[in-house]
Amino acid sequence: MKISVVTPYVAWIGFRNQLLVKVEADNGQYGWGESGLSGRERAVEGAVKHYREFLIGKDPRQIGGLWQEMYRSQYFEGGRVLTAAISAIDIALYDLVGKELGVPVHQLLGGSQRDRIECFASYPGETELKDYPALTRKLMDANWNSFRVNIVAPPEASYQGKEGGIFETRKAIENTTQSILACRETAGPTAMLGCDAHHRLSVAESATFLQRLPSGALDYIEEPIRDESPEAYEALRKLTNVPFAIGEEFSSKWAFKPYIERNILQYARVDVCNVGGLTESVKVAAMAETNYIDLLLHNPLGPICAAASVHLAAAVPNFSHLESRESPVEELPVADTDVFTRRLQMEGNAYPTPAEPGLGVEVDEAVLKEMSIKLWEPPRLWKTDGSYQNW
Repeated sequence: MKISVVTPYVAWIGFRNQLLVKVEADNGQYGWGESGLSGRERAVEGAVKHYREFLIGKDPRQIGGLWQEMYRSQYFEGGRVLTAAISAIDIALYDLVGKELGVPVHQLLGGSQRDRIECFASYPGETELKDYPALTRKLMDANWNSFRVNIVAPPEASYQGKEGGIFETRKAIENTTQSILACRETAGPTAMLGCDAHHRLSVAESATFLQRLPSGALDYIEEPIRDESPEAYEALRKLTNVPFAIGEEFSSKWAFKPYIERNILQYARVDVCNVGGLTESVKVAAMAETNYIDLLLHNPLGPICAAASVHLAAAVPNFSHLESRESPVEELPVADTDVFTRRLQMEGNAYPTPAEPGLGVEVDEAVLKEMSIKLWEPPRLWKTDGSYQNW
């Protein structure tokens, strides 16, 4: 069995562009993968086409060896664009081989260690403070027990006509503090409650925010600051006892290495479509296990990303929760049924561990070929002095 075709597709599906990759073998078997570098899909598409040049004719069952060749073949190893391309191809290879052998992907990773893959819900970004109690009760009534709020500020006008809006940090800290307290009061002590700061804060601002919360109100803070400096996170650790959830932007096990070895993170936000696919994800999971760190998987994309994440979660011992966009309070159109003719289905707050061969996702390629990319940029945010703020 040899790889015969590698085809990247970039199309606007649901509420965002998705970069899907189909890998075909000369015996007619095929697999699908997905890239996670949102907003820069054309760059990743180009990288996939480069890799295609030497993948044709290779044995798709040699997944680990092909990963090494893709990662190291251009001398300039790694980087988010290249690893996003590798991720999509790697996931497609697992899908292909699973189908060829007639087993689910998690069986290729060592077999399932759990029956259900439990998820956490995110409150919509535009949620007003008065709505949090009702939304929390709605989730609890549907048996969800893990929630995440976003750091938000009341809507502001754009800064002097610039595209985007104003993000006023002090207002955001106050608004989010009250949101967390409202959620905790409604959910009680047993629910798992986190907050995604989307790396919009400095070390000092993060400390100010977290010190305003009573002990036990928040189970984790996600990405409070940018991740380029482990030392900055170590400084923040000395200023708060709230656990950190970090890693959705990491593009290799080497990016995770200092955070794991120095006990900087307490939840690993692995993104299977960014970190290097399933091959790299299981290595990060093993590294995290040595320091008793659980995976809190990043899953903002489409059904292929979700399925790959479910199989990863099933196979590793140190799993906490999977991000979901399909909770009772946030039902975003991530899955176009015209494109995805089969995908994994949730039951309540969890995915049952899949039993069908491969990932369990099928794509109507004829429909996909008729779709096109929409050039898209993340929202632009500005501070009140006109300087740029992270989205």
